[in-house]
Amino acid sequence: MRVVFMGTPEFSVPVLRALAADHEVVAVYSQPPRPAGRGKKERPSPVHQTALDLGLEVRTPLNFRSDEARADFAALKADIAVVVAYGLILPQAVLDAPAKGCLNIHASLLPRWRGAAPIHRAIMAGDAETGVCIMRMEAGLDTGPVLLRAATPIAATDTTGDLHDRLSGMGARMILDALDHIDGLIPVPQPDAGVTYASKIDKAEAHVDWTRPATDLIRHINGLSPFPGAWTMIGTERIKLLRAAPAAGAGTPGQVLTGFTVACGKGALGILEAQREGKRPMPAAEVLKGLHLPETLS
Repeated sequence: MRVVFMGTPEFSVPVLRALAADHEVVAVYSQPPRPAGRGKKERPSPVHQTALDLGLEVRTPLNFRSDEARADFAALKADIAVVVAYGLILPQAVLDAPAKGCLNIHASLLPRWRGAAPIHRAIMAGDAETGVCIMRMEAGLDTGPVLLRAATPIAATDTTGDLHDRLSGMGARMILDALDHIDGLIPVPQPDAGVTYASKIDKAEAHVDWTRPATDLIRHINGLSPFPGAWTMIGTERIKLLRAAPAAGAGTPGQVLTGFTVACGKGALGILEAQREGKRPMPAAEVLKGLHLPETLS
């Protein structure tokens, strides 16, 4: 089929590659290049760069408010559009342009976790599972009927980074299945019960409050890993905590028990992976080789 692909972050890249291998991708839409890195030079998004590597046409409109932008999209005469974490709201004229409409790949089991950060929020809430839905898009926020869905369990030590990679691969496989059977799939409306919204992650959420129960903090740390990264202060240095697991022990909140085991408001947790300022992520044992832990973390 003639496919328009619309996506921006790394999560969307495996989907683009899968589509390009099996279908005619007539254009790729992505967010415009943004300043990044120490030099703040404009850098194309991961999808933009991948499309260039594949020799595909890339378009980066700021929005679809103008008649020209909508007409340019319609002129592609696409059979279908596939949208994965694009970052722009599509007006009805764009949704209606492809002959078979627009499909969205969403990283949750809808209607749970509609919105911007479904992977983070699923882990932070302690969900037992999450998954991917292929949804026919409509004007509402992730409200469209679901064509395909698949679930995956969330392990106790899964981070957002772990789930990100797993769900991205699932989405790439599922969209090919969806396109192969598009005329026979039955759209299932989302139920009104069970709707939750995955609000965008605020960096202010990242500071670890050791007075919270260990169970909550493990979800908090793993859910914010690798970005933005939950953190605690050790001396004057901000240390990112990137993976945690349950541990035996108890003490006052923030008290370092043994190794990188820390007492919480209830119970204790063990830090399995962390990152010092200006350093790469490392196993906790490696971090501790050059870091003196105080009696209590803050």
